[in-house]
Amino acid sequence: MKKVVIIGAGSWGTALGLVLARKGYDITLWEFNKERAEEIQKNRENKRYLPGIKFPDNLNVTYRKENLLEGIKYVVFSVPSQVLRGVIREFSNNLTEDMLLVNTAKGIEVSTGMRLSEVMKDEIKGKFHKNIVVLSGPTHAEEVAVGIPTTIVAAGEREKAAEIQELFNSKVFRVYLSEDVVGVELGAAVKNCLAIGAGIADGMGFGDNTKAALITRGIAEMIRYGKACGAKEITFSGLSGIGDLIVTCASKHSRNRHVGECLGKGQDIQTILSEMTMVAEGVPTVKAVYEQIQKLNISMPILEATYNIIYKNANAGNMVEELMERTLKEEFY
Repeated sequence: MKKVVIIGAGSWGTALGLVLARKGYDITLWEFNKERAEEIQKNRENKRYLPGIKFPDNLNVTYRKENLLEGIKYVVFSVPSQVLRGVIREFSNNLTEDMLLVNTAKGIEVSTGMRLSEVMKDEIKGKFHKNIVVLSGPTHAEEVAVGIPTTIVAAGEREKAAEIQELFNSKVFRVYLSEDVVGVELGAAVKNCLAIGAGIADGMGFGDNTKAALITRGIAEMIRYGKACGAKEITFSGLSGIGDLIVTCASKHSRNRHVGECLGKGQDIQTILSEMTMVAEGVPTVKAVYEQIQKLNISMPILEATYNIIYKNANAGNMVEELMERTLKEEFY
């Protein structure tokens, strides 16, 4: 029986644990909080994030690190983007060259501007960089956990990504393969930023026309940014680009769209975040991308407007006016 350790027992880590456990693998979720780990293990469900979904017998939870990774080939990191570095550092001495390391977080590290696979490489210097695979796509934990058909992308060196593709693929969880790690990671990061913008439009009472415009012009911004960073343009036409952007901008499950909707209704960002139990990755990522595009001189007006609303307390209505009244352009430039 294959054994997998998932670092992080939030909604997505738990959902992925369920996917793998249902394939018959021996799954251990690691939760840093002792009380929470014991509660989940005792209740046999993650009541905080995925209530009502019972764990199979081969899915267990622990807070202990001792011998956690001993004899393990597959280690999945499912923690928020801004704490990934610290978590990798905590486990780096226990990583071995025969392990495959999977990152599932979506974002860019604000303090460095690094993509998350770069953060991982930075913390496991010189060791096993080829063993890092990114798992990303249009996926909500709430749907994956109950077996709703879902597709996703495993990105990395072909041989390693193909092994992770096979590991996760199931009758209801179809995994595609990509070698464009840069494109997959940047699509995942930027779509969260754009989803906040979509939520702002929802909160202001705008309709389908606005949402369609935002998604379409958003993908144009994503492509400009991605190409400048070395990604392949075609990647953004796939699951980790337009696919993830659609689901995040449109879904009731989207944390980032929820943040935007509250902003569009006039709430302040600190109040919104303080009332959430889960992390909205788009909030720090907006800042990270904004700082990068200033250096790269890339035009991303939707993202810039979103940044101004979150970090400069700009009026959302004024930002919409500025977007609509910009100098006229050709559609493709």
